Amino acid sequence: MEAYRTILQANGLSIGYHQGKKKLTVAKDLNFNLEKGLLTCILGPNGVGKSTLLKTILGILPAISGDIKLFNQPLEKYSSQRLAKTIAIVLTERPPGGNLTVEQLVGLGRIPHTGWLGVLSQQDKKKIDTAIRLTKIEPLRKRRMGELSDGQIQIAMIARALAQDGDILILDEPTAHLDLANRWEIIHLLRRLAQISGKAILMVTHDLDQALENSDQLWLMPPQQEMIGGPPEDLLIQGKLDLLLPTGSLALDRETGKLFSAKSSRLPPFTGSPKYQKWAKNFLRKIPHSAIESFHLEDNPFSIQIAIHGKTQYFESFEHLRFFLLQH
Repeated sequence: MEAYRTILQANGLSIGYHQGKKKLTVAKDLNFNLEKGLLTCILGPNGVGKSTLLKTILGILPAISGDIKLFNQPLEKYSSQRLAKTIAIVLTERPPGGNLTVEQLVGLGRIPHTGWLGVLSQQDKKKIDTAIRLTKIEPLRKRRMGELSDGQIQIAMIARALAQDGDILILDEPTAHLDLANRWEIIHLLRRLAQISGKAILMVTHDLDQALENSDQLWLMPPQQEMIGGPPEDLLIQGKLDLLLPTGSLALDRETGKLFSAKSSRLPPFTGSPKYQKWAKNFLRKIPHSAIESFHLEDNPFSIQIAIHGKTQYFESFEHLRFFLLQH
């Protein structure tokens, strides 16, 4: 894989809609670099312009102002056909054509190269085979789309986008309607594809946990503020992710990356084994605990020791501790 390099770049970009002679700006002064070989996630509340940004990158909407460049050329210089060969997109909608086989669906990714007649060359067939291999859906190759689960369909759609063989892969909330296991599988697949194929992968998501753990870059779009970009670890430690949270109601634990109620009581000091401290904190944030003066954990065998009202209490499980706290 080639070294990281910028494929898409924006400076002072304002995005929105043209209504006759009027311009409705949704977001302004956006600056970003989309880099080859990285999985980049866009995070932000509804209404800040995430979908509008994708439409602008895809050339569907013209920019209100500023510039956006693809391979250092203004985006408006690209024809729709050339853009289709450079940028592939995966949406959350279930694809039409339930009678298509997975192989036929993946083959549709070659349309920008073959035209609607769809006559596949040996090179096209190799691209299809590679996309199926990379997404590990060879066992599904001859299955019809109507027979697949939602997770399998989404992976097949990603394979179709890979067969398109653009430099950029864009996904709009690809895991929105999937269960936990399928969400995990999709995000790890995308990270692996970015590393193996060297493509720039850009994904809109509301899944903060997965974005923090698996993305290489985050683009934060806080309401009424400039876009902020960087590695998720930096943005977490610097407190930048807090800009996405409702003021006064939620907070983000910088040690675990987990959300909790900002009105929760301060956690007591922890001692002993660190092995289960994350889950002890998770437990305490769900139950009144302000009287606890200290919290000690042992892991072999597991036990909990707390100091409360000047006395020491011992428990064998969180269930026993919860019962005690609710009684006191």
